[in-house]
Amino acid sequence: MNNQTNNNSNGEYKKALQHLTQLQEELTQRLENLSADRSSSHSIDSSEQAVERENDEVVDQLENDTREELVQVQSAIKRIENGTYGICAKCEEEISPQRLQAIPYATLCIHCADA
Repeated sequence: MNNQTNNNSNGEYKKALQHLTQLQEELTQRLENLSADRSSSHSIDSSEQAVERENDEVVDQLENDTREELVQVQSAIKRIENGTYGICAKCEEEISPQRLQAIPYATLCIHCADA
């Protein structure tokens, strides 16, 4: 790899790290908000309680999805730190910059993801 390519990769990874760090902060804040929403008390009215419990299920699912995404983001940050970011976990080829822009925590190249 020549210096210019290496410098471009370093610049791209620096941008990716900034983006992932920002995303990590946003997801952490979202988890805090969801947790606060879930901890609010329920109404005394039984019909309202039924709706609130359904809402709790939605909040629980959102919380689970957010946690899963946060784990993926944190893993991507670790991959940047250890030098394996942007390498497909399956075929060990480079993941395209366009794919990493779209899904910054992608672990598979588009070919392996489609397989």
